[in-house]
Amino acid sequence: MAGLKLLSTLDSARTQLYHFKAIIIAGMGLFTDAYDLFRITPVMKLIGRIYYEDQDIDESQRGTIPPSVVSITVATALIGTVFGNLVFGYCGDRFGRRRVYGSALLIMILSSIGSGFSICRTRKCVITSLCFFRFMLGFGIGGDYPISATIMSEFANKATRGSFIATVFSMQGFGILTSSAVTMLLCGIFNRASESMNKVAQTPDEADLLWRLILMFGAIPAAMTFYWRMLMPETARYTALVEQNIRQAVKDMEGVLDIPMTEITEHDFAPVSPTYGMFSKEFFWRHGQDLFACASSWFLVDVVFYSSNLFQSHVYSDLLRDPLKLNAYQQAYDVAKLQAIIAVCSTIPGYWATVIFIDRIGRVKIQMMGFLVMGICMFAIGIPYYQYWNDHTNAGFLILYGLTFFFSNFGPNTTTFIVPAELFPARFRSTCHGISGAAGKIGAIIGSVGFLWASQSQNEKEVEKGYQKGIGMTNVLVILGGISLLGMVLTYFFTVETMGRSLEENEVEYGASNQTSFMACFRGAEQTSPEGLEHH
Repeated sequence: MAGLKLLSTLDSARTQLYHFKAIIIAGMGLFTDAYDLFRITPVMKLIGRIYYEDQDIDESQRGTIPPSVVSITVATALIGTVFGNLVFGYCGDRFGRRRVYGSALLIMILSSIGSGFSICRTRKCVITSLCFFRFMLGFGIGGDYPISATIMSEFANKATRGSFIATVFSMQGFGILTSSAVTMLLCGIFNRASESMNKVAQTPDEADLLWRLILMFGAIPAAMTFYWRMLMPETARYTALVEQNIRQAVKDMEGVLDIPMTEITEHDFAPVSPTYGMFSKEFFWRHGQDLFACASSWFLVDVVFYSSNLFQSHVYSDLLRDPLKLNAYQQAYDVAKLQAIIAVCSTIPGYWATVIFIDRIGRVKIQMMGFLVMGICMFAIGIPYYQYWNDHTNAGFLILYGLTFFFSNFGPNTTTFIVPAELFPARFRSTCHGISGAAGKIGAIIGSVGFLWASQSQNEKEVEKGYQKGIGMTNVLVILGGISLLGMVLTYFFTVETMGRSLEENEVEYGASNQTSFMACFRGAEQTSPEGLEHH
């Protein structure tokens, strides 16, 4: 397989127009993913002001959705993402990347529209239907992860493969920024047009249209990409290595890449496909360590990354205007504005730092560095939290807050998306990426819901309304710092460096001399050569 001329030609192909076209087509899916997942924060503020203003509670809590409802709404989308990763990851290997690629996007389009058309206008009905459509939205988003990463890795040349996949993933930053921009624009328009521009007490009826428009806008970039996804050919690696059709693979690549392939069909032959299955002992022996490394790293980084909402109420209360003095439009506008500032100052620069350095420094070093700095920031915020930071939201706090976002993206949040698309054989590639991504989203549920509730004060009198007594912010942040350091250790011992190697070289397990992983030290001498593999 290593000598298959078609694959070596793809690996050495110069960067050309179709590579950038593939980045845009795949990247718009990730753009839509981020828009759909991150727009929910200002939307929930609007829904609270519309459907929860009549609560028989104190003035400070009126117009606020109960934490349990918010947690369920957030978790529902993430649960859908878990299932989407698993189902579409498997289908991408079973039926082909191209055949299922459009399906994930179509689900995202219909679910975005459905979220805006959430049935009826009663509190219970709106939340129930919104949760249903957000589950389906998460299912589509989860499906987009393994297919986009796999397609980009199989189209790219080996010299710039990491940068290409990182660029696809970096579109999430622009999706976050766009969700903020759309929310701010629509809130500004509605605020100016509303008769309640200077009134705070009552939210106007037209606000119920605003949050629906914000949600439905997510269908537009996805719909714009759908046509081009349908025109994409199947990747040459899937056609050649899984379907065993060299001639069709050559034909597909001739149609999109300007590379000489006139002699390939005469001299190339379809390689013998491995016979072992996904759940066999041989798969576990050959690829079990890599799957563990990818899934565990993604799980750990998402626990920490999605725990960033621990700081939101703290940051909002100190940096934003008092919501009791604002109408619904102004409150949602302020939240979206802060999200945009964070995206511009830390999130997007972190993504693009990875794009620049991923094929120079390597995946392992960037991932370890990101975990380390995230851990340091968590300790720096957590240990003196009640003694200092709780009452001082100053420049130092904001710098540490921003660094956690920057080094998660210039670190494991991006590399965990890249590495699973590079390590595994073509017939298991999207399945293993889907398993890794599903593990990550389970971590996201724990981080965004579990740690949020756990961070509540141990003193029952200081617990926020709607929550229960927890273990305190200091303990939670120290645990998150420990999780970050654990991620760094696991990366060092178990993650294999894939920089500068072809996808086929990465899956050859006897290249121990090129590996930096701990488990390579325990592999028998018989595995250090191709001949030794024949005995397994």
